Parts: sequence; structure tokens; C-alpha cells
Amino acid sequence: MRKPLLILLVLFFVVSCKEQQNSTVNKNVAITSKPQDENYKRKTPFVWEGANIYFLLTDRFNNGNTANDTTLNRTNESAKLRGFMGGDISGITDKINDGYFNKLGVNAIWFTPVVEQIHGDTDEGTGNTYGYHGYWTKDWTALDPNFGTKEELEIMIKTAHKNGIRILMDVVLNHTGPVTEEDPVWPSDWVRTQPVCGFTTYENTTNCALVNNLPDILTESEEAVVLPDALLAKWKNEGRLTTELDELAVFFERTGYKRTPRAYIIKWLTDYVKDMGIDGYRVDTVKHADEKAWLELRKEAAIAFENWKKNHPDEVLDDNEFYMMGEVYNYGISGGRPFDFGDKKVDYFNHGFNSLINFDLKHDAKKNYEAIFKKYSDLLHEEFSGKGVVNYLTSHDDGNPFDKDRLFPYKSANILLLTPGTSQIYYGDESARDLTIEGTQGDATLRSFMNWNAIANDHETKNILSHWRKLGQFRDHHPAVGAGKHKKLNDKPYVFSRTYLEEDYKDKVVVALDLPKGKKSIRVKGFFGDGTTLYDTYSETKVIVRDGKVDLNNDFSIALFELAEL
Repeated sequence: MRKPLLILLVLFFVVSCKEQQNSTVNKNVAITSKPQDENYKRKTPFVWEGANIYFLLTDRFNNGNTANDTTLNRTNESAKLRGFMGGDISGITDKINDGYFNKLGVNAIWFTPVVEQIHGDTDEGTGNTYGYHGYWTKDWTALDPNFGTKEELEIMIKTAHKNGIRILMDVVLNHTGPVTEEDPVWPSDWVRTQPVCGFTTYENTTNCALVNNLPDILTESEEAVVLPDALLAKWKNEGRLTTELDELAVFFERTGYKRTPRAYIIKWLTDYVKDMGIDGYRVDTVKHADEKAWLELRKEAAIAFENWKKNHPDEVLDDNEFYMMGEVYNYGISGGRPFDFGDKKVDYFNHGFNSLINFDLKHDAKKNYEAIFKKYSDLLHEEFSGKGVVNYLTSHDDGNPFDKDRLFPYKSANILLLTPGTSQIYYGDESARDLTIEGTQGDATLRSFMNWNAIANDHETKNILSHWRKLGQFRDHHPAVGAGKHKKLNDKPYVFSRTYLEEDYKDKVVVALDLPKGKKSIRVKGFFGDGTTLYDTYSETKVIVRDGKVDLNNDFSIALFELAEL
């Protein structure tokens, strides 16, 4: 009996030594595996205040259907980058199916308007131009054939929702498209063509034409109007006159609104929410319309969204209400909530908007990380509590972006995706798409076709995209990044934490920037206790907190820490 007992004792000693050895190794060597959790995305709440929005020009992103590249006899030669180039709704759907947006951590897509544009072309001083950008509406009730069909739009929305992505439709309420030989001016009780805005007072910013030959909808009017003959004739020719008129009768009976120009357009815009489940609007040229119009648009869109949810319970993503973000040109978070017209201030957050696009980050981006992050966290959790801003560094009509020459694509990602608030990636930010196209005039240089070839073949472009993807996925997985409270943990290397609390959900992360190559210690004392196991999603490394810090050994200048126990 002694010999078997002796063998068991020896085996016990060997195993104990082995476990002790492993324990010692674990104290000094990172574990490079992460437990998988298939329900992780489901457990992470979606928060608009910390969302990661991808903004694209529908015509310039991806060509999914070459059959619609040229329609409506749009064959006149245009100035450089001022004609249709083939991008369409189907192209967006293809990239959703390819996983492009999910890999980038995008949880909402904002695409330029796809309603029917003026058929003709015009030169307003920047070269012959078609309505490729989507902001020159001819008919709010139809889609432009160059962009696709309503069936294709519905497929795109459903595909996005299946992939956990919300859809923001870009809407224009305050103006039509320019007048051309093919596109006559709307009646005078619908639009004004003069004066052109002066932008010095409330009056000469709201009750005026934005630019020459861009008729301005009389959004402030309380007078009932009849539908333009040209629109009625168009509907009749397309075989939908009775349907459109019957739907309008139902809308005005339900709402009790007068048949004002804004009420008609509100009905037409909210139909896309009612019929397809659009999750929100990006509203164009907000300060150029009466605030009442935005309250009514929000009210009707919210009703339409709730009705869609009731009719499509299996397709509902969450309990979030309809979302509305506005473009009040030159609005900045630094000035507080109201926008100052000079003689009057308007708080658009009190007129239907959840958030406004923030024009300040491109300037703030020149400051150090802590100055940016602390400023935005303090403002968003105090003065802007319950509301938000959408931060960007590059856009379709801002000729002075943060990094026009694309010299700092990695730093741009760090600033945009780690600054508190909602982030807006402009298509090609993540791949350093060229913004200085020779031969272009005005904002056309910002609107080249997406650089898919570079993404597929250029080594440095792939590296840049990889960096954006890692930060984007981290933001998508952690509402704390955009919607949480910020706190600096260390100066050099720079380390900060973010914490998000909502009812019984808590999210905590730590980020380190400007790290040296090789071995490094990162201080997390006071936020994560000793013995806590963390996972650096950037290097895919698991580490354990000891003496208030974690150690890494790699050549990355950034670390993105989350709790390893999900």
C-alpha cells in the first residue's frame, strides 16, 4: 500500500509545481486569447449620444447597379466631380452585406438624400452640375432613378437592421432644386426666390433664398396652398395621382394641419419612416427654416416611427425613440446650446432635435487630447445633459477640414473616435481618401469616389483602415467611450478612463495613448483594482492589474482596455 501512496504524493508534488510555475509565468507574460461571447453585441445597449455614424454621398460610395448609372437623359458634360458617377442604394447594401460597416464599428449610416432630383443641369458659378449630391429636390414622393428604387431602399434598411445598424435619412425641407429648362420654379405661394440670405440677422437668415436660383420653401407660412400643376401632371403620368391625393386627405384629416407648404413636405418625408422604418433624420439647413417646422417634423416622424414599430415587432432593434440630428451651419459646442443669429438666439434642442452637428472639433483637434476630452465630457454631462452633438473632422461641404492633406490619419482616428459625443466618419476618412483633387472647383474636391482600389491594394491604406477599425469596434462595443464620463488617470503616458451608467448597466474602459515602443507600464490605479483581468483589444492581449498598473510589450502606441470577463 505504501508504493501507490508514494506515487500519488510524487504526482501531487509535480502537478503543484507545474501550477505554481504557470502562475508565475502568468504574472509576467500576457495571455493572447479572449473568451468569445456570441451574445456580446446583444448585451451592449445602443446609445445615440455615443453612436458611430458613417456619412456617405450615395452617388460616390459604391456602384451596386450599373444599369441606373445614366437616367433621365442626363448626358450633358459636367464640370469635374459635378456629375453622377454611379454610386447607389444597392451599393450601400452590398457593403453592408460584405461586413464593411460592422468591421469599422459603425452602428448608424447617414446617406445623402435619394429623393428625385431636378432632371436638368445648371451652372451656378462652380461649373456645370447635376443634382448628384441629392440636395436639389424635384419630387419628395419619389426616389431618383440614378440612386435606385423604393424597393432597393427598403432592402437596404432591412439589411442594415439585420446587422445592428441604424439608418439616418438626409432630408431637405427648406428648399427645392434650382430652376432649369427641365425643372420650372414652384408656385409663388410655395417658394420665394428673393432676397438671397444676408446671414447677419435672424430674419435675413431664415426668410430668404440660401443662394441664387435655389427657391426657398415658405416654411413659416400658415396659408393653405394647392399642389403645383406640374407635380399633379407628373403623378398622373406615373399612374399614382389618385393614391397620392387619397393619402394626403388621410394625413390632413388625422393631423388637422392646414395644407401649408411645410405640412405637405412633412407628410412626404415621414412616409419613409412609416413605410420603411427609418430610424432618424439628418436635417439639412436647419437655421434657414422656421423652428415650428422642425417641431412638427419631429412630432410626425415620431408618430410614424412608433406606428412602424407596432406593425413590425420582429424588426424593432430597441426602445430608442426617433432620432433627429440637425445641421445648423457653423454651430459649435463651445457656444453652448443656443445658436446666435446676432440679434436672436435659438435653442434648436428645444425644437425637436436630439443633437446638432458640431463644427468645433476640427478646431479643437489642434489641442492636446486631455484638453479636448475633458472639455467635451464636461459640457455633454452638464449643459447638454440628455442631448448630444455629432463630432466630425471632415465633411462634404466644409472646405477647411482638420487634415485636408491626410497627413495625420492615425491621429484623426484617435481624436474623432475617442472624443465624447457622437462620432461622424466621412466616407474615406478611414482610408485617407484624397480631398485635394486637381481640376475641381469648390466642395467638389471633397467628393471624389470612394478609394476602394487603395483599400484593396495599398499597404499603408490597409494599415490606416485597420487602425480605424480597431478604434471603431471598441467604440461600438462600449457606450462609455462616446457617452461615458471622462477622467484622466495619468499624464505620461497619457491614460484616461470612461464610465457609463444607465439603470442596471455599467460600462468601464481605459485608453492609453502616445505609448512608447516595447515594454511599458500603464497606470490604472483608482479605476481597476489589483487582480482585475483586462483585455487590450488593440493588441489582442489579456493582462492582470498589479500594483495599480498593467504591463504590455509591443510596438503599438495605443491600448484599449476592457474588462476581460464580459
